[in-house]
Amino acid sequence: MTQRDVVFPPGRQALYERNRYSPAIRSNGFLFVSGQVGSTVDGSPEADLEAQVRLAFNNLKAILAAADCSFDDVVDVTVFMVDPESIFERVWSVVPEFWGSAPHPTLTAVGVTWLYGFQFEIKVIAKVPETTP
Repeated sequence: MTQRDVVFPPGRQALYERNRYSPAIRSNGFLFVSGQVGSTVDGSPEADLEAQVRLAFNNLKAILAAADCSFDDVVDVTVFMVDPESIFERVWSVVPEFWGSAPHPTLTAVGVTWLYGFQFEIKVIAKVPETTP
């Protein structure tokens, strides 16, 4: 088996090791990022919905930066929401703070019944920028 090229954001490696998963894997020029939630440093959910979404995006931003990527490099997004009918507009009001202008990445939104105490989760695939020699 090939060794996985794991990307850890600063200061959160113990959280990922405790939960037994990698925050992101670099492979063949892409970065596959595990679902990010609005968790505080100890892994507990941020209570306020909009703050939870912002924290999820900031946690995602830290992983992207650790891989020398940014939101501009994201090509595919999947979001999960508990009760999307009632929270979608509040969640989506936060998105422009991070995505910027069009063209936007592809998006799949999924309604779920449980996210381990969270209301929102986002996972992405990004194209790792090529480095110049």
